[in-house]
Amino acid sequence: MFTKMASNINKSKEQIIAGFQELRHQQRAIASKISELEMDMKEHELVIDTLKDVAPDRKCFRLVGGVLVERTVKDVLPALLNNKDQMGKLVETLTKQLESKGSEINKYREKHNLKIKGEESKDMEKSNKDMKTAGVLVAKES
Repeated sequence: MFTKMASNINKSKEQIIAGFQELRHQQRAIASKISELEMDMKEHELVIDTLKDVAPDRKCFRLVGGVLVERTVKDVLPALLNNKDQMGKLVETLTKQLESKGSEINKYREKHNLKIKGEESKDMEKSNKDMKTAGVLVAKES
């Protein structure tokens, strides 16, 4: 009976760790998507800045779903501006999701008393450093 209880405890620890890793994976995925969208927004800004100074009736080409389509600047520029605005809104939404996911991870860590490797050693180094400097007087030479 004792071995069954021990295996159940170990399994729940493994499940807790797996749950934490899943949350961190979700957080990384959101951060990756934000980064990707920000790069796309920068590309859109570059194209928009280039097309602003071009005559509206001039031909330009746009890649739509893997197909290169011929349009005019007056057709493409508003679409690019709209896409950039939509990406900006999406980045804002994803940033809020990233923040909430971070707080969710912190709550999960506190609930299950999880420590990340390397985190304990930093805390111990900090407390050791505080102990070493506590109560030490250094004379200043004149």
